[in-house]
Amino acid sequence: MTLAYWCVLAAGLLPYVAIGIAKWDRTYDNRDPRTWAEKLDGRKKRAHNAHLNAFEAFPLFAAGVIIAHLAHAPQPIVDALAMVFIAARLVYLWMYVANKAYLRSLAWVVGLGASLALFFIAAATRA
Repeated sequence: MTLAYWCVLAAGLLPYVAIGIAKWDRTYDNRDPRTWAEKLDGRKKRAHNAHLNAFEAFPLFAAGVIIAHLAHAPQPIVDALAMVFIAARLVYLWMYVANKAYLRSLAWVVGLGASLALFFIAAATRA
């Protein structure tokens, strides 16, 4: 399995890291999690929002990795872009929870750019 594929796994697990931050105390109500989430504020609400955004970012990234592999794009470039995505998403989560909106947005743009670059490198590759 390639490093990029391991990054897909890591990206798939990132939403659960974010929601774990939101649920890190005894206020979480598993009997009614949606109502619990609606009542969140501050750091916990931001962690929940990062959780939702991680699910939103995942499909484009995963598709980009798979398509780059199918196109036989150069593996070192695919691996590097996948690692950039993971790093950007970790920074995104950290900045979201820390309430650093500008840096969070910058990390989001870097992650999106890495996902898009996977498609461009696939398109530029002659299989």
